[in-house]
Amino acid sequence: MAQRHRTPKAAAPSGRADRLRDTRNLKMARSAHAYVRGSTVKFYEWLEARPGVIPEGPTVWICGDCHVGNLGPLADSRGGVAVQIRDLDQTVIGNPAHDLIRLGLSLASAARGSDLPGVATAHILEHLMSGYEAAMAGEFAAADEEALRPGSIRRLLDRSVRRRWRNLAVERLDTVRPVVPLGKRFWALTATERSALAALFQEKDVRAILTTLKSRDSADPVTLVDAAYWMKGCSSLGRLRFAAMVRIGEGRSSVLSLVDLKEGVAAAAPRSADAVMPRDNAMRVVTGAKALSPNLGQRMLPVRLLNTSVVMRELMPQDLKLEVGKLTQARAVALAAYLAGVVGKAHGRQMTPEQRAEWLGDLASARSGALEAPSWLWSCVVDLLGIHDRAYLEHCRTFALSMAA
Repeated sequence: MAQRHRTPKAAAPSGRADRLRDTRNLKMARSAHAYVRGSTVKFYEWLEARPGVIPEGPTVWICGDCHVGNLGPLADSRGGVAVQIRDLDQTVIGNPAHDLIRLGLSLASAARGSDLPGVATAHILEHLMSGYEAAMAGEFAAADEEALRPGSIRRLLDRSVRRRWRNLAVERLDTVRPVVPLGKRFWALTATERSALAALFQEKDVRAILTTLKSRDSADPVTLVDAAYWMKGCSSLGRLRFAAMVRIGEGRSSVLSLVDLKEGVAAAAPRSADAVMPRDNAMRVVTGAKALSPNLGQRMLPVRLLNTSVVMRELMPQDLKLEVGKLTQARAVALAAYLAGVVGKAHGRQMTPEQRAEWLGDLASARSGALEAPSWLWSCVVDLLGIHDRAYLEHCRTFALSMAA
């Protein structure tokens, strides 16, 4: 194991829960858009409680948490890169309309955070539906997808394909040395956790998936170099989350790899009543990923670690998160059409031609008058925006009071 440079900033295992809770509350208090990203469970509670009918599309694997930050470039095992859904913790076999509402809410929230006028939200939802329907109609194949890319997506993909291990190491670890440095994000492991991780990387299935990249040999040994508990994202609260650095191969030809291990948790997204899905949460996540995001799914493996169901995936330098930043109306509508196309392609590949045609007909019939976005989508997003704004302010108030106590 590599020598470690320890720092007092690292949280001891006994203090993880409090630190994670405080960090989560702070992140969600930073902006209304951040609150939307971190409130998946409440999203479905509010969606279920609101009046009105949401159309039932064909039962397919859906993302379940389809906000803007959960889409971005993903590398496959052969070196190809494509924009796909990048987080499948909430994936279930369910109603594809839920992904459209979640994406529409996320985009509308980002538009409000950019001080765009209210009419921009209407245009965003119009373009969201046009992009989704175009993909469902088969108009999002490789050549069409490339032509539809907004400038921000083209630049993100250009950056993605140029990235190498050094970029990933500096971004995630703040160092290119073969260590996972303890500090604000990475916390010390217990002896039991370290031993369990070392044993995991000797398992046949784990070695097999880590040696599938085109530059690797299936006979390459896999050795744990270093590891730490990873404080990452709101979903880490109270869950197992580890970053492990492994060496694949031997000698000068060996390569380092950063592996993310994340506990599989029960999905908040409602599943279809007749859906047959894996009962194991990690297996559910990986199965959904293979259906929705092939680039990611082929790099994921459900494993057992410390008697817990865990999703393992190798992080690739080309994997990037889409950060929308400050939006103009032109950029917002172009982004809405493109991202909805990505989601539509992910849904559509699971449907038969007859199912796609019927779903397109249902979406078209729901429009009212001059408003191009279906009335159910418009009313859901507008209602949920108001509910989220109130909940966000209450969260900020509670957080401020707790900090002052």
